[in-house]
Amino acid sequence: MAAKIKEAFLNDVIKEIGEKKGVFSAVLCVESGDHSFSWTGAVGDMQNDSQYFIASVTKLYVTAVVMCLIEGGRIGLDDKISSYLPEEMMEGLHVLKGEDKSDDITVKHLISNTSGIPDYFFHKTPGGRSPAAELQDGKDGLWHLEKTLKLVKQLTPNFEPGKKGKAKYSDTNYQLLGRIIEIITEKDMGEVFQKYIFDELGLNDTYAYKDITDIKPAAFYYKSKKLWLPNYFASITAEGGIVSTAEEAMIFLKGFFKGHLFPMEKIADLKKWNLILPPPTLFFYGIGMEKLFTPKIASPFKPITEIIGFWGQTGSFAWYNPDTDLYFTGTTNQVNGAGHIAAQKAIVKIIKYAL
Repeated sequence: MAAKIKEAFLNDVIKEIGEKKGVFSAVLCVESGDHSFSWTGAVGDMQNDSQYFIASVTKLYVTAVVMCLIEGGRIGLDDKISSYLPEEMMEGLHVLKGEDKSDDITVKHLISNTSGIPDYFFHKTPGGRSPAAELQDGKDGLWHLEKTLKLVKQLTPNFEPGKKGKAKYSDTNYQLLGRIIEIITEKDMGEVFQKYIFDELGLNDTYAYKDITDIKPAAFYYKSKKLWLPNYFASITAEGGIVSTAEEAMIFLKGFFKGHLFPMEKIADLKKWNLILPPPTLFFYGIGMEKLFTPKIASPFKPITEIIGFWGQTGSFAWYNPDTDLYFTGTTNQVNGAGHIAAQKAIVKIIKYAL
């Protein structure tokens, strides 16, 4: 199927992304699973090899690490997080209607966003503004786990841990999961990613962002304003702190789905989907990965069965379509949603072309 895709068509696709109102730069890498086809293109401020913040696509890397630790017998999805985290961290973590449910939370609840723990990112601080709003205004700041929990423990949980049919996206879950991984491995998350993924796959231009003087990653936009938030990204490694390129993100994505990091048959166990966002922004969350909603009308004669992987807040993406055996990585470097819409439209267009 990939042999059908013409370079001129892909050049038009990346050009369309760049022409989308509110998108100022983008890079897109498309590859087939059998290595017979590979293409990368960029527009605007980006080049094919530009490094960028992959933001929440980092969470797919966390999933890979957790799967490796499961294979090594060092963690289990049904493990209570209270068996890893200190008592002061657990105290008052999940109190709903006067009942403390903190001890009911498992590793699976964190990685599947079914813990009910609120997302710190979009909730208002005591000052009346959310961390997201402050960051979008360009006010850089640290959001390490201890600061996050101080805010979250003042908020009402969304639902009981593991309540059937309930899921709510929460960056807090992955900050907690990152700390658990650090405790188990006795390494910080940057070292963990290096050992389990970057070194394993030979990634030389991918790293966990730590040095706030490092200006190699491309700046991204909120509307028409460039944002540069080094302190923030240095403080949220497990939640969204990886820097990569489209082509190295592709190496990871294929490694994730093709069994280079953990047994390929385990992917089926991750497909336990819950609806994570209501219309019109529909997508589903499983065990550490996401699935795009693709209505039949999008491809009525040749239905697209699934597109699985991950979005990042910065317009970054890593998606796989089993129907065509095509993989997609890159970014639109735009945090207000315009880039996500443009990227999804492009991915669906390419899949339909290849079907």
